Amino acid sequence: MDTQPYQQRMAQAVTHFEEELKKLRTGRAHASMLEGVQVAVYGSRMPLPHLANIVAVEAQLLQVTPFDPSNLQAIVGAIRDDQTLGFNPSDDGRVVRVPVPMLTTERRQQIVKQLGEKVEDARVTLRGVRHDALNEAKQLEKDKQISQDDAKRIEKAMDDELAKAQTRLDELAKAKETDILTV
Repeated sequence: MDTQPYQQRMAQAVTHFEEELKKLRTGRAHASMLEGVQVAVYGSRMPLPHLANIVAVEAQLLQVTPFDPSNLQAIVGAIRDDQTLGFNPSDDGRVVRVPVPMLTTERRQQIVKQLGEKVEDARVTLRGVRHDALNEAKQLEKDKQISQDDAKRIEKAMDDELAKAQTRLDELAKAKETDILTV
């Protein structure tokens, strides 16, 4: 049995976790903070990066320039309505300016809590991949396509891969937590 697809799925889970970390706020403005914002335009919901150019013009200020100026109010409303961000955008008729307030200690603690939830979600995904691999190995063993020793080897390989992935998650989470709590 080839464990490569399962190793790739674990690597993808870690990569997805890294992308999720970019969405968590630290004290500095960066364009990826607004990537998760969904804007109701043209009769459906679309991700903000598909509707506008987002840049961090200063350490505490994001600027959103819509591709279609008629979407300006919808963009402002979507950013304001996303409670997890806590932003209060303003517009001048052409661009939306989103000041990124300094984080309070309480807000930093909330973000660390969100980080913990994201870590747990990633761990659940990794365990699910391991479970799928072990089920396939058991089925192959039951069908007499691989030996019991091969099944044990596959289980050990998947356990090792899981341990490596979880170590990487822990490293990433620790670094992000330090970044969040640094004033």
